[in-house]
Amino acid sequence: MEYIVFIVLVFAAFVAKSIYDKKASVKKLIVKLERQWGEVPEQEYTTEALQSLTYYYRSTKDASKDIDDITWNDIDMEQIFMLMNNTGSAMGEEYLYSLLRKLTFSEEELLERNRLIEFFQNNKEQRQKIQVALNGMGKIRNISVYEYINALNNLKERNSLPHYIMAVGLLASIALFAINPALAGVLTIVFFINNIVQYYRIKGQIDAYFTVCAYVIRLLNGIKVISKLEIPEIKRYTDQLALAGKKFEQFKRGSKIVTSKNPVGDMSDIVLDYFRMLFHIDLIKFNSMLKCFKKNKDALNHMYENIGIIDSMIAAASFRTMLDYYCIPVLKKDRTPFMEATQLYHPMIENPVTNSIQVDKCVLITGSNASGKSTFIKTLAINAILSQTIYTSASKTYSGSYFQIASSMALQDNIFSKESYYIVEIKSLKRILDLINKDTPTLCFVDEVLRGTNTLERIAASSQILMNFAKSNAVCFAATHDVELTHILENYYTNYHFQERIVDDNVLFDYKLLKGRAISKNAIKLLGVMGYSKEIIESASESANNFLQEGTWKILQ
Repeated sequence: MEYIVFIVLVFAAFVAKSIYDKKASVKKLIVKLERQWGEVPEQEYTTEALQSLTYYYRSTKDASKDIDDITWNDIDMEQIFMLMNNTGSAMGEEYLYSLLRKLTFSEEELLERNRLIEFFQNNKEQRQKIQVALNGMGKIRNISVYEYINALNNLKERNSLPHYIMAVGLLASIALFAINPALAGVLTIVFFINNIVQYYRIKGQIDAYFTVCAYVIRLLNGIKVISKLEIPEIKRYTDQLALAGKKFEQFKRGSKIVTSKNPVGDMSDIVLDYFRMLFHIDLIKFNSMLKCFKKNKDALNHMYENIGIIDSMIAAASFRTMLDYYCIPVLKKDRTPFMEATQLYHPMIENPVTNSIQVDKCVLITGSNASGKSTFIKTLAINAILSQTIYTSASKTYSGSYFQIASSMALQDNIFSKESYYIVEIKSLKRILDLINKDTPTLCFVDEVLRGTNTLERIAASSQILMNFAKSNAVCFAATHDVELTHILENYYTNYHFQERIVDDNVLFDYKLLKGRAISKNAIKLLGVMGYSKEIIESASESANNFLQEGTWKILQ
């Protein structure tokens, strides 16, 4: 009797400790969520992790409307994603990545996203309760939840009989101690070792699928928690989640045996791990779940998308809080293509210089290296994308057309296909020309058009390409050093420029956008600032002046 009382007391203490640990972990998580709100997320990314995040987008992309790889890389949108990725779940971050690449042309959809974002911004307590549930689902490194959910159909179903035999054999060998301790000891050791070896062998073959199935169980549990919160503002999503979750109700019974370790920690998992290894209870449960997953793949995808939008809009709300200021864009479909923005800035630059722009035609931007041309057109592109994805612009005001968006900026030689920079560049520009259509205007950004060829042919060819943009349903922002283009295209392009000053052998940039073409010529003067000899500087100046007067270059002796 005393032993029974002792066992009961130990078990009660264990349960109490587990409950205490869970509550303490939740409190600790809320403190962490409070600290990270409106801050750069604390997350590291491996190449494999970033690749896995793209799977949902790759499976649902629309090449005619989405942000393509060239544009995504040109303007460093991956860094913007990382800056924004304050999600709590694997589905949330995969969905957020896709959302940032899929431009929206529906005001209704953008207004709904904005409604969610503003709700999460203004209702901390309810938001944090949802975040706790999302963090309970957690994230999976280097595995795409969407990929493996949809790959379950291809996974062969397994027979659970061998697992039952191994579990019963271990129990029988232990029971044999009452009859033949020596034989029982040998058999127990044999089954003990065999069961563990077979467990890891089989689990290793299905580990990725197993991880995702365990994740789906956490998803179902999280959905139940979020639904119980009964938050009216997300009812349309929780109702759909609950409806889809009912199809998995019978498989939630006993799901604890399949669930991986709780992200916030749980002592009961330590004990449960040994039962898993010895009796294969999670492998048996996995086999029974697989049929349900195959049957209800569409329901799983609906749950994925509903959790994805909730989690990604929480991340967008945190991003807005992080910004110095922002505005809700005003987007139009019923007029000629245009863009207007005041005090626009780049969200990743500390203490950024702001600029304003108002255009309804193409723009040429001139200026010296490092004066701000490339940064400005990247700023425009980023804010245009954010306006049509999370309905947010890092500016005081922003209005413009619903655009397709493409760029040709940070290109490189393709050594694998043996393509020169020039070939890569003209292909990149051609893809933008092919994208242009009469139904949806194209917003495009070009940095140093055709820099990969000689001056004569560069100016001749680039002027024709840029004119083609201007005569089509497009607004093009092109940065160039070729001042000649500002004269050739003055009937088609509005001219803006950046400038610098040299004061006491220091180069000073104010990064302010100015109307008109660049007129300063400081490239040779900059040689002096960088310590080049007086002879080189004077000779270079003489050659430049001779060309301006004679129209030809002097042969060096």
